[in-house]
Amino acid sequence: MSKSLEEVHESVSTEHKKTGFRKILAFLGPAYLVSVGYMDPGNWATDIAGGSQFGYTLVWVLLMSNLMALLLQSLSARLGIVTQRDLAQASRETYSKYINYILYFLAEIAIAACDLAEVLGMAIGINLLFGIPLLEAVLITVLDTFLLLFLINKGIRKMEAFIIALVAIIGFSFIFEMIFAEPEMHKVLEGLIPSIPNSAALYIAIGIIGATVMPHNLYLHSSLVQTRKFDRTPAGIKQALKYNFIDSTIALNLAFFVNAAILILAAATFHRNGMFEVAEIQDAHKFLEPLLGTKWAPTLFAVALIAAGQSSTVTGTLAGQIVMEGYLHFRIQPWVRRIITRLIAIIPAVIVILIYGEGVTGKLLILSQVILSLQLGFAIIPLIHFVSDKSKMNGFHISKTTQVVSWIIAAIIVSLNAKLVYDEITSWLENSSHPIVLWLTVVPLAFGFLGLLLYIVFKPFITKAKVIVNHSPHNLKLKFTPKESQSVKNIAISVDFSNADEAALNRAFELGGIEAKYTLIHIVETVGALMYGVHVHDHETTIDEKLLLEYKEMLTEKGFKIETELGFGKPNTIIPKIINEGNFDILVMGTHGHTGLKDIIFGTTVDKLRHKISIPLLIVK
Repeated sequence: MSKSLEEVHESVSTEHKKTGFRKILAFLGPAYLVSVGYMDPGNWATDIAGGSQFGYTLVWVLLMSNLMALLLQSLSARLGIVTQRDLAQASRETYSKYINYILYFLAEIAIAACDLAEVLGMAIGINLLFGIPLLEAVLITVLDTFLLLFLINKGIRKMEAFIIALVAIIGFSFIFEMIFAEPEMHKVLEGLIPSIPNSAALYIAIGIIGATVMPHNLYLHSSLVQTRKFDRTPAGIKQALKYNFIDSTIALNLAFFVNAAILILAAATFHRNGMFEVAEIQDAHKFLEPLLGTKWAPTLFAVALIAAGQSSTVTGTLAGQIVMEGYLHFRIQPWVRRIITRLIAIIPAVIVILIYGEGVTGKLLILSQVILSLQLGFAIIPLIHFVSDKSKMNGFHISKTTQVVSWIIAAIIVSLNAKLVYDEITSWLENSSHPIVLWLTVVPLAFGFLGLLLYIVFKPFITKAKVIVNHSPHNLKLKFTPKESQSVKNIAISVDFSNADEAALNRAFELGGIEAKYTLIHIVETVGALMYGVHVHDHETTIDEKLLLEYKEMLTEKGFKIETELGFGKPNTIIPKIINEGNFDILVMGTHGHTGLKDIIFGTTVDKLRHKISIPLLIVK
């Protein structure tokens, strides 16, 4: 398994910070990228709907959600720090190929729902601030596709600084909104007492939980903590866990402040004036000025909305990259991934706006958050299993008390979701003119997902730890036809454990025969390797090291002189570096034969590296 977010893996050093404050500062950052998912436009819709309909009654749901989020994000960070695997990679190692496909599909649905909320939120903000029609504003959001590519090339710290600046804009905007709104603080405190007035409140409450505790954030956090390079001793790991918990506490409390401020603003402004049906962000913006008596209130509201959408879209893209590489061991060009993710969100948004008009965007936002909530169990339950596993966590597994609390949280979330699904399906069956269609489609699907949920809950309890599942398409059954030795004495061969290796190795042996020295070069090019480089220690790297060693042993037994070289990052950068630093006569590479569209999706290596090396390059098809 390659490193998670390979481009920036262990790219931030914490080892040479002298003072305690500078040490903590070096660790701070990942949770801020995670926290923006807790204040994205989807939260705004559920918070505004909750505040306008039920006043301060649901403030306790926000507080409970924040405490849940803090625990779950700390578990996610623990998984990444201790095992150097993100949640998707850990799932891939644990479950069968088909279960992983389903979990991947669910994770992608969650990311698409999240991105839909971000697209709509940013578009609404642009519409409100500049007067651009909503449909055109949705299309404008395609342009931020390239912002992530620019930021990731500048390094993870620059990206964190950009996100923190956006979070600061959101935070300061709502400080002023609170000053304008003058909420009734005694009622805010009463809202901390748990109560659910009716089924409509339950729907909003589940939406709030789905908007707050987001499944893609669990994947994201387990990867982002691996951007820090620290001492891998038990003491170093313990220190990293402590500092990342501090990071999570600060960042998620800021997110709680923003969410609470939105709900309180809606309660103090709309509910107080008898406007119980304000659920659309556009309506909230329109009524703020006349109700609060200042033109700055709606302007700050729109600016904060754009900042929330922009910051969330960056982290949503990273999460998409993590789940694709983690579950499928499948890497495509980051800009291709970004465009695909954005189009999946834009297309339904455009269709809905065209058919139903701009008035339904609030309902679409709330629906996206309920979808997120329904996916939560499929991310939380594996996470709890992984961090409770003594063998996986090398002594850093969570305590029994933490396990109990974690399972209670999982049970609450799953139970609320089960009630919501049951109520919705019952309502559909009662109101449908063709209930048999629902009985043959929706009902079996619901039972199927229930079965999957029960499977991932109980499987680790009834089966012992097994050998790590390797789903990589590696093939070691190679045939060799060495011929008479030639004059080439030091040959480099690029291998990737595919069928292309056989042709490349045989052609190299024709050139050098039994007398030459051969160096097998393999580049780990996952997201983690791109980010963390040589310091990655994840499952993919372990597998690749093992396969490279097997190649060496197999070929050595046949009489060849074999050395190995494992690199990390982009092949067109790392291979030339290895070649130019070595004393090679020729580089031999096999090709996969793809051209055109596949070159665009998967990228090309040969064309980019051939001008960077000072020795001949032999391409074998």
